[in-house]
Amino acid sequence: MTDTSDLVSAAGQLAAGRVLCIGDLMLDRFVYGHVERVSPEAPIPVVSVEREVAMLGGAGNVVRNLVALGVETCFISVIGDDSAGREVTQLVGAEPRLEPHLLIEPGRRTTIKTRFVAGSQQLLRADRETVTPVRAAIRGQLVRRAEEALRDHAVLVLSDYGKGVLGAEDTGALIGAARAKGAKVVVDPKGRDYARYAGASVLTPNRRELTDATGLPTGTDDEVAAAGRALIERCAIDALLVTRSQDGMTLIVRDGEALHLPAEAREVFDVSGAGDTVVATLAAALGGGIALREACMLANVAAGIVVGKVGTAVIHAAEIVTGLQTQDLAQGESKVVTLPAALEQIAAWRAKGIRVGFTNGVFDLLHPGHVSLLRQARAQCDRLVVGLNSDASVKRLKGPNRPIQAETARAVVLAGMGHVDAVVIFGEDTPIDLIKAVRPDVLIKGSDYTLETVVGAEFVQSYGGRIYLAKLAAGHSTSETIARIAG
Repeated sequence: MTDTSDLVSAAGQLAAGRVLCIGDLMLDRFVYGHVERVSPEAPIPVVSVEREVAMLGGAGNVVRNLVALGVETCFISVIGDDSAGREVTQLVGAEPRLEPHLLIEPGRRTTIKTRFVAGSQQLLRADRETVTPVRAAIRGQLVRRAEEALRDHAVLVLSDYGKGVLGAEDTGALIGAARAKGAKVVVDPKGRDYARYAGASVLTPNRRELTDATGLPTGTDDEVAAAGRALIERCAIDALLVTRSQDGMTLIVRDGEALHLPAEAREVFDVSGAGDTVVATLAAALGGGIALREACMLANVAAGIVVGKVGTAVIHAAEIVTGLQTQDLAQGESKVVTLPAALEQIAAWRAKGIRVGFTNGVFDLLHPGHVSLLRQARAQCDRLVVGLNSDASVKRLKGPNRPIQAETARAVVLAGMGHVDAVVIFGEDTPIDLIKAVRPDVLIKGSDYTLETVVGAEFVQSYGGRIYLAKLAAGHSTSETIARIAG
């Protein structure tokens, strides 16, 4: 399990690498207004236009997100010799930290997607585009420039929208060139034939695209994982990050268990460009040396934030950090559970073969000794349940002036720690009833106890569980802390 603090630290590495992005560049135009009536000519809303906004779309939106994350980015694409091409050239030129190489193909129409929006609701999209393959001479220029750029870029992103910039032969050549240089390759795929992406590090299809590419069902976690593994074997790719809308994302690697990440969005306004945000965050993370698992977690948080914005919006590293911290607080509060709820969760964990650990205590004023104990406890199991003495039981054990902090405050602080998976408050003087209900695989206490003095040790050992005595951090105790505060 990755702690929030680890992910926050990883978010600070997003701008550390350099990324090369190649793909279909578009002009995204948004027409904003309001609707007050239905047209007398047809049963359609009449939009009173208030303003229009133009921004980079398609692969251009991936680039916008990379730049917003602080990543030094090289961008190669093909545009037409038209007004839309000139407009996207100006928009590309205005982006900081971006090295653009826009190749012009005479007679080609630069893709324009015009979206009509009233309030936060998208009403209509109109497309103007050319979807034929780019001419051979232009393709040759594109591959040569890419090979030059790959000398000093850690990640290659192929943003394939099926508009003709990334032909099958050139795609294979680009992937081969990148892997030969030691660069990772992230592909946002298109179409049904994913064999063209052989050798890629990570593909990011959505659920429907995975179904189309494999012909397999993708309705459940297990079905997504099975379809993903079939595609990995069939197309010789290293991993898939499948975006699943309200069901979150699933990371599938060649060897290992699938990682299912729940959706992080609190409120969804517009999913336009969310896939581009996922690709950009994933690529930035890999370019910064972040492991694939953590990179996908960051991409999942980024997607949850960006769908709460209107239009093809971008994400910033600071927003990811804030999202992680907010998520951690919400999860911390949700980890404080009643015993029946805890037992239900524990049953679900055990159904998946997850080992459950248990420790207990007052945890009044949390100090480094507590942190060390919880860290060691979590290292002994897959999930850690903490039994917390109620205020009444603390008064009986410690005297009328304790606890310093009320049980609710102590529980929330404990639950906010990444090492803790559930907190259950108990009112008895000892946790024996709680231990008998939980039946932990491992029971953890500090090394100031012995096997004979650990409450519940005999019971846990009776069914094959084990006891672990954690090393204590010297010089730290709640009583000493209170004494120092009192002067």
